[in-house]
Amino acid sequence: MDKRVRVGVDVGGTFTDFVLVDEDRDLIFTGKRLTTSEDPSIAITEGVARLLKEAGTDARRLSSVVHGTTLVTNTIIERTGAKVGLITSMGFRDALEMGREIRYDLYDLFLESPPTLVPRYLRCEVAGRVAPDGAVLQDFDEKGFREVARKLVEDEKVEAIAVCFMHAYRNPEHERRAKAILAETFGGVPVTISSEVAPEIREFERTSTTCANAYVQPMMLRYLERLDNNLRDMGLNGALYVMLSGGGITTVRSAQAYPIRLVESGPAAGAMAASFYSGLTGVENLISFDMGGTTAKMCLIDGGRPDRKHDFEAGRVRRFMKGSGLPLKVSVVDMIEIGAGGGSLAHIDGMGLLKVGPRSAGSNPGPVCYNLGGTEPAVTDADLFLGYLNPDYFLGGEMKLDMTTVERAIGEKLAKPLGLSTLEAAVGIHDIVNENMAAATRMHLAEKGRDPRRYAMIAFGGAGPVHAYNLARLLKLGRLIVPLGAGVTSALGFLVAAPAIDYVRSYVSRLEQIDWPHLNALFGEMEDEARDLLIESGARPDEITMTRSADMRHVGQGFEISVPAPNGTLDTAASAGLRESFFAAYQRLFERTVREVPIEALNWRLAASAPVPNIALNFGGQPVGSGKALKGQRDVYFAETGFAPCKVYDRYALNPGDTLEGPAVVEERESTTVVGPGAKVSVDGFHNLVIEMP
Repeated sequence: MDKRVRVGVDVGGTFTDFVLVDEDRDLIFTGKRLTTSEDPSIAITEGVARLLKEAGTDARRLSSVVHGTTLVTNTIIERTGAKVGLITSMGFRDALEMGREIRYDLYDLFLESPPTLVPRYLRCEVAGRVAPDGAVLQDFDEKGFREVARKLVEDEKVEAIAVCFMHAYRNPEHERRAKAILAETFGGVPVTISSEVAPEIREFERTSTTCANAYVQPMMLRYLERLDNNLRDMGLNGALYVMLSGGGITTVRSAQAYPIRLVESGPAAGAMAASFYSGLTGVENLISFDMGGTTAKMCLIDGGRPDRKHDFEAGRVRRFMKGSGLPLKVSVVDMIEIGAGGGSLAHIDGMGLLKVGPRSAGSNPGPVCYNLGGTEPAVTDADLFLGYLNPDYFLGGEMKLDMTTVERAIGEKLAKPLGLSTLEAAVGIHDIVNENMAAATRMHLAEKGRDPRRYAMIAFGGAGPVHAYNLARLLKLGRLIVPLGAGVTSALGFLVAAPAIDYVRSYVSRLEQIDWPHLNALFGEMEDEARDLLIESGARPDEITMTRSADMRHVGQGFEISVPAPNGTLDTAASAGLRESFFAAYQRLFERTVREVPIEALNWRLAASAPVPNIALNFGGQPVGSGKALKGQRDVYFAETGFAPCKVYDRYALNPGDTLEGPAVVEERESTTVVGPGAKVSVDGFHNLVIEMP
């Protein structure tokens, strides 16, 4: 009997990547094609159809398609979402502008704040008030609510409504009634209530998250429905799943209800792939480096698991500057992302300096070398000029690159105005993008208090292995790992991720004053919701794992830390364990404890997941380990040697145990690995390239 065929699809700004796993034959097939930015579902359906044909199967055998997308974050950054109306408690209309009243750059006299997603004229207030303990202080004004809802929908023609009432995380009764009224009166308008999307304390962040969910929801409703229909038309009988920002996968229904949870959907897959390879290779501490056509993502893997956090800033108006974006209360893989990809454009700034990114050529027109109409030099153009890329073997030879136009574009657009040679300009592009990524990685490590010497690097993405050697050298790392199929490794990440979901409920109390029956009821509610969703996602009830935690702090502090919480029914006996867990976590972070100060808990969290799928790394469609790896040689530029003859190897012909010495270039269909002089390369038992830095 046939086992499952599963497909992972990663939609990037430039390319859409595909991985098909045929579990009946234990084979993996890969593919890559340009993203159709006007409608990403076109590239997805065409790419899946092509990959099925290459694998010798059809859509009827597909048990699942797992998809990740950057549509949500792009919609927020580009401000192309829906026209949203916000209905909030009396006196809180301006919460979005007031924020935390903190200047993210204290000394900038021309400080720019991110524009709100909902303009003031679309924000309305209604009477009704809940106290911090959940008690109803003022009844909900249903008549007033109906009037402002009618005004927003009928007069202002809003496309979605966000509802965020004071302390609804503690008592959601008023919000639920508001949602019911809207469903009765304006059933076709999507509604987001804060007690469902972000039931956490802190009004500004909760309001911002609720508005953001409403802002992207109409677009994601249409997109996911269209994609699902297109795949059904192909013959898909299985399920379409979507990657969450925290690294789990969920159903289309859940993704359509809470699309803001997909804000880092695509990048999370790379982190999950890096975690998979950490377990495979036994290297527990990794810097995951994923460089595609538009962005580069760096994530720390500690003890085989990616770091996670429960808040995120979208659409920052100033890179790396905390507080300059829209705060979102969602679970995300903790990573840093910058505008540094193969399509990042080089330009001369107002001071006459060469800069690279964050603007990208995307898939249309793409870099100059694609010959699709691009005129501005990009990182890929510089990589081609420096000999790192084979113009006749890009995407396995499916796409020819044009060196002549690249040389002319770099010369005319950059070299001549800067008074440089074309070579110097190309080297400048390559070096600047590497330095930008190194600076971002150093900052991420410093913020986490991590020592880079503890880490190896794993590099993937179409452009990642091209730049990884020089990036690892800048970071003074000792080892670099490049998996087979590196150009589509993020898409593999969708297939090694488990169905998973995170829930949170705010209940603020000192440890000695906790209402344990109430807390048990909160955990029971979260566990029931999680169990239902994971079963809908294909998990068996007996294989679901649930882990609890609490956000705790000393009374009077402004920020909290995460502490493990025990499973099962809790009572006063749990207080001592929570207290000691808090002190242990506090000691790790701050190297001191203050035991005489009382402790309080704010949020109670539940992480639920199913087992991670097993995958055999046997790549079909390519004669992996076929021998005769040396393809020839070509002139390649390195800082130590300038242009010099460099051996070029066929990645698919390398066998486990093979060794190489740098300088070398190793080519595969979707990516190219560049190895500098003095480095030692070996092929491990999983066909990974393991590069020991000189």
